[in-house]
Amino acid sequence: MIPLRDTVPARTRPLVTHGIIVLNVLVFLVQLAQGPHQERFIYYYGLVPARYFVPQIGDYFTAGQQVLALFSFMFLHGGFWHLLGNMWSLAIFGDNVEDHLGPLRYAVFYLLCGLTSGLAHMLMHRTSGIPTIGASGAIAGVMGAYFILFPRSRILTLIPILFIPYFIEIPAYFFLGMWFVLQFLSAAGSGEASGVAWWAHIGGFVFGMLLLKVFDVLPGTGMSDPLRRIAARTSTDRLQILHSADRYDSPDLYATVAVSAREARGGARKLISVPGGFRKRLLRVLVPPGVGDGTLLRLRGLGNLSPDGSRGDLLLKVVIES
Repeated sequence: MIPLRDTVPARTRPLVTHGIIVLNVLVFLVQLAQGPHQERFIYYYGLVPARYFVPQIGDYFTAGQQVLALFSFMFLHGGFWHLLGNMWSLAIFGDNVEDHLGPLRYAVFYLLCGLTSGLAHMLMHRTSGIPTIGASGAIAGVMGAYFILFPRSRILTLIPILFIPYFIEIPAYFFLGMWFVLQFLSAAGSGEASGVAWWAHIGGFVFGMLLLKVFDVLPGTGMSDPLRRIAARTSTDRLQILHSADRYDSPDLYATVAVSAREARGGARKLISVPGGFRKRLLRVLVPPGVGDGTLLRLRGLGNLSPDGSRGDLLLKVVIES
């Protein structure tokens, strides 16, 4: 299952989430530039439990180097697909959590989740000399916060079956709940032998849920307000999931597409998920300039089958979001 996006629009652009993604990509390029010395680079900046619990190994590192590795490990990755998978998940779940917490709190939240995930892994593998790297523990914390904040959100998920792409919506509580259960089963079944820091995922997810509650109780300082104003969105999501409604007397389908005031004036291109049984189609839709709130866009031939074998239309009602 490949998650594509969620159904909760963010009110602000995820500046910190995008910044974290850029930073991870830059660090990955630096990592690749090490060439034959890459293993040494990963051992130095990765999280090696034995460095903290085995004195004979820890003596080779200064206190500053030990503290640095507690944070630097979450910006290293084992390869392109490792990096892509982590950043993809962060992009899906991070924007809404950042929108809720604010940019500055979210940045602190992300780092603390990564730190705690690393500590959870170290406590379970105290004498391991294998470096742990990757942002997945910190991202697990973001997913834990999302699980608490938006349990009824839905995740548009791609399921390739015999090379045919099927798109279904899975409730967030089920998607993330199953993900968490799989981490536990994997940790119990394979542990360190798999090369994946399962306990880092578990620790990050649980700590993310707890830390969100703490942050929600703490009073705000207002320091994020200027950044929120800068990050205010002027457009709606390019990919939108349609929830259509049938009319018993018509084969047509009815749904809504959201645009911003600026997009309504100048036009916009949207990628929409059109319902069609188990499988959902992705279509490109051009919202013409000058549309008003309530304007109907007719997509011919995308409705239900009528008794005579012809297909109805899909009528999209334009909703202008403030």
